[in-house]
Amino acid sequence: MNPKIPKLKAEKEKLLAKRAAIDARCDAIDTQITELENLDIVGTVREMGITPDQLAELLKKLMESPVPSEKTEETNETE
Repeated sequence: MNPKIPKLKAEKEKLLAKRAAIDARCDAIDTQITELENLDIVGTVREMGITPDQLAELLKKLMESPVPSEKTEETNETE
């Protein structure tokens, strides 16, 4: 057997372990980002004095008739 094979397999295992550690850290960072974004949203809602029922109603109305995006407006202007 070629003596390079065990060395390459060992290197591959090290790299896979590093990749797993990096993936785990990325997942942890994503979780932290989501938690911070949620805190910002809750803070904004509380600052505005909106009740949970009012927020739910507002979101429901937005989903029923969304505000057009800038791209949509630009497309309509050029036609």
